[in-house]
Amino acid sequence: MNYKKIRKNAKALSPVVASIILIAVTVAVSVVVAAWMGGMTIGLMGNAEQVAITNTQNVNSTSVSVSVQNTGAATATIVSATIDGKPVTFSGINSVGSPSTSITKGTTSVFTLQQSSPFTSTAQYVIKLQTAKGNVITYTYTYTGP
Repeated sequence: MNYKKIRKNAKALSPVVASIILIAVTVAVSVVVAAWMGGMTIGLMGNAEQVAITNTQNVNSTSVSVSVQNTGAATATIVSATIDGKPVTFSGINSVGSPSTSITKGTTSVFTLQQSSPFTSTAQYVIKLQTAKGNVITYTYTYTGP
C-alpha cells in the first residue's frame, strides 16, 4: 500500500526542466542546420567571379588598353564590351602573352577596346565588360589625349 502512495505522488519532470530540455534540443538542431547551410553556401560561392578593371591606358584616339584582374576562384571569360553603351571590338592578351578573352584565377589580362569614333580629350567614358556568367564590370575612363 505504501508503494502505491509513492507512485501516485511521483511526477516525471517538472515543467521548468522540460522547457530547458526543449530549448537545448532546439538550439542543438539549429546549430547543425546552420553548419550544413554554411557549407553549402561556401561551396556555391567558391566559384564566384571576382573581376575588376585595375588600369586603363590610351592606345590611340580610338582605342584604349584595359587591364582586368581576376581575384575570384574560377576562370572568367569576357564575352562583350561597351563604351558609353555602344558595342566595341575587343581583343585580349592573357598574362602569358597569348591571345585570349579568358582570365584565369589570380591573373591579369589586358584587353584592347576599339571604338569607331575618336575619343574627345578630357572626356569621361563608361567602360563595361560582361562575363560569360552575366556579371558586368564597370569602370569610368578619362581620355587624356594622344
